[in-house]
Amino acid sequence: MTNGRARRLSPDDIQSNRNALIGLHSLPDYQPLNAAFTTAALAELARAMDEAQQAENRALQALAAARDAAYAAEWALHEGILGAKRQVLAQYGADSHAVQLLGLKRRSARRRPVRRTAGAGS
Repeated sequence: MTNGRARRLSPDDIQSNRNALIGLHSLPDYQPLNAAFTTAALAELARAMDEAQQAENRALQALAAARDAAYAAEWALHEGILGAKRQVLAQYGADSHAVQLLGLKRRSARRRPVRRTAGAGS
């Protein structure tokens, strides 16, 4: 049998394991030879699994909150930079070197459209 521990168990498998543990608790004469498979040991494994799943859920919630905070901070900076660009355009003009410092094109650097005449032969 291959070791497939690199993947998560399906929710059906987890529920089946929980049901089997409940079934083991209802067997009064269950006495395994290996102490690792007693109902107390299995109950402890189930408790550890529940705690691990709860910790995972808390971490996912924290990740979602941190992601939302990062998105908000990114958008706040973006909107602030856009506002600053508008202010520089208004204060210094569209053809100033200050506009170029912000990564915008100066008005004089823009390519002017070329008029095409209705040519003969094209």
